[in-house]
Amino acid sequence: MIKHKAIMIGAGLANMSAAVYLIQEGHWSGENITFYSLDDHGSNDGAPTDETTDEYWNKNQEMANTTGYVARGGRMLNYRTYVDLMDLLQRIPSATEDGMTAAEDTLDFDGKHRTFDKARLLQGGKGIINGGHLGLNNKDRVLLSKLVMMPDKDEEKLDNITIAEYFKNDPHMFQTNFWYMWETTFAFRTKSSVQELRRYMHQMIYEFTQIEHLVGVNRTRYNQYESIMLPIINYLKDQGCKIVLNRRVTDFDFLDTPMQDEITVTGLEMVNTETDETESIEVDSDTAVFFTNGSITDSATMGDYNTPVSENMDYGAASGLWKKAAERFYNLGNPDKFFADRDASEWVSFTLTTNNHILLNEITRITTQVPGNALNSFLSTTPITALGHEDINMSIVVHHQPHFMTQKPNETVIWGYFLYPRRTGEFVDKQYIKMTGKEMLEELVGQLAKVDPGPHNILEKKTEIFDSVINNIPVYMPYASALFNNRAKTDRPEVIPRHSTNLAFTGEFVEQPYQMVFTEQSAVRSGEIGAYHFAGVPMEKLVKNPRFDKDPRVLARATKKMFS
Repeated sequence: MIKHKAIMIGAGLANMSAAVYLIQEGHWSGENITFYSLDDHGSNDGAPTDETTDEYWNKNQEMANTTGYVARGGRMLNYRTYVDLMDLLQRIPSATEDGMTAAEDTLDFDGKHRTFDKARLLQGGKGIINGGHLGLNNKDRVLLSKLVMMPDKDEEKLDNITIAEYFKNDPHMFQTNFWYMWETTFAFRTKSSVQELRRYMHQMIYEFTQIEHLVGVNRTRYNQYESIMLPIINYLKDQGCKIVLNRRVTDFDFLDTPMQDEITVTGLEMVNTETDETESIEVDSDTAVFFTNGSITDSATMGDYNTPVSENMDYGAASGLWKKAAERFYNLGNPDKFFADRDASEWVSFTLTTNNHILLNEITRITTQVPGNALNSFLSTTPITALGHEDINMSIVVHHQPHFMTQKPNETVIWGYFLYPRRTGEFVDKQYIKMTGKEMLEELVGQLAKVDPGPHNILEKKTEIFDSVINNIPVYMPYASALFNNRAKTDRPEVIPRHSTNLAFTGEFVEQPYQMVFTEQSAVRSGEIGAYHFAGVPMEKLVKNPRFDKDPRVLARATKKMFS
C-alpha cells in the first residue's frame, strides 16, 4: 500500500509529525502533502487573544476585550518518556533560537530552569501540604499494585470500568494526597477509564516517586505553539507542504466493494468556513489520507474579563467526521464513548495577563517558588464531591516569563483551570463555567488569601492586582478530558485499521500498544506509524520506547514511595 501523496485532515501535532517523517524517512516531496484544517494551533496552542477571535469556534462570539494572551491549555513534557516527540523536534530548526534544533532549544531552556515544585498542594488552614506523604493505606496500595503488575495481555479485563468502579470498595483512595496530585497533574476524574490509569501507572511509574515536586516535568522556552508547533509549520512550509486553513471536512466518499469492509477513501467533502461554500476533493489511488479523528479543543469557546463563555453544543468537527466513518465500517471504534458525555470531559481554563508583576510576586511569596515551577492546586477545606470528600477547587500554572515571544517585560501571563466547571466557587457564588474572567480572578485571589502565610495577606494588594489586569480569558472546553473517558480497547480505531488501503487515523483517539493519551508522545507516535506504513519504511525503524514498568530498580523505588 505504498503511496506517494498525502492529504492530512487536521493540522495538529500528529499529522504534522506524519508529514515530517514522510519527507525525511519516506523521502517524499513536501509538495505532495496537503493539509485541510480549521486552524493550525491544534492542542498545543498559545496566541495573542486578537489572533484567535476570528477562528472557527470563536468568530460568532461577542468579546469586547481582545487584548492579552490566551492558551486553552498546556501539557507538561517528560523527555524520558516522550522519546518520539524529542526525535521529531531534533529533526527541525527552532523557530526562536538561531542555530538550534527545536529539541536543543527546549533542552537548553529546561536545563537552565529545572522544575522543583515546592507547593504542589495548598489548603486553607494548613498552607503548603507535604505531598511527599501520599496518604495511602494498605487497600489503596494493593489496588494500585494490581494495576502496576497487570501485564499488557490482560488489559482488556479493564474494559468499560471507571476509576470509581475499580476503587468502589476503597473510597479512601479519593481522599489521599496521591489522588489529589494525580488527578490534577494528568486531568483524571473518578469517571475516567481505569484502563488509562493503568497505562499511566506503567509509563509514568518512575514519576510516582517524585510526583510532589514534579522534577520529571520538562518545559518549553515559550508556549507550546511557538516552541513546538511553529517550528514544524515553518519546516513543512519550507518543504513545500500546502496548509489550507478554514476548512471543515464534513464527509468521506468511500469505494463501494462487495464485502463492504475494504476502507478506501475516494473523495472528501468540506466547507470553506470563511465563505460557507462546499468543496469536493478527489482522492486518487496514489494518495494516503491521514485523519486526526478527535480533538480536545473542538467546540471550545472563549469569554473575556467581563464576559463568561457561551457553551457550544457542537459534537466536534473531528469527532463528527469520525462518527460518519464509524457508522459505515464496523472496526473504527465508537466516538460516542468520548464525545457524548460532557460531564466526564469538560473543563474551564483561564489565561490572565497583567501589566505588572504584583500578582506574580505575591504568588511567589505564598508558594515559596519562582515562576516556572509547574503546578499549584488548591484543596478544599470542606467536602465538595458527590462522595462527600474534599477535592481540588482549582489549579494554576505560573509560567516562566515571558511565555509569549511578543510579551512585554512588564507583563505577566498566568494560566489556570477548573477540572469540574459545574462546581460552585467558594468566593464567587456561581458555577465556574458561568464566571467572567474578573470573577475567576476573584476566586483565585480568594484561594491564595486562604493559604497566605503572611506576614501580610494578599488581600491587602487586591485593588492593585485588579488594576493591573489587561485581560483574563475564560475558555470552556467540553472535550478537554475526553481522551480519558471510560472505554473498551475496541472503542478506538487502530492507526491503520484492518482492510484500510489508504486511510490512517492519527492523534490521541487511536489505539496504540502501551501508549498513554494526553501526551505529545502518543500524538507523534501515531503520525510516525502512519507515515512509515504508507511510505514503506520498516516498522523496526520506529523510535524505541523505554519500558520503565519493567525496570526492577524503578519498581523498587515506587514500592518504597508507596509506603512512605
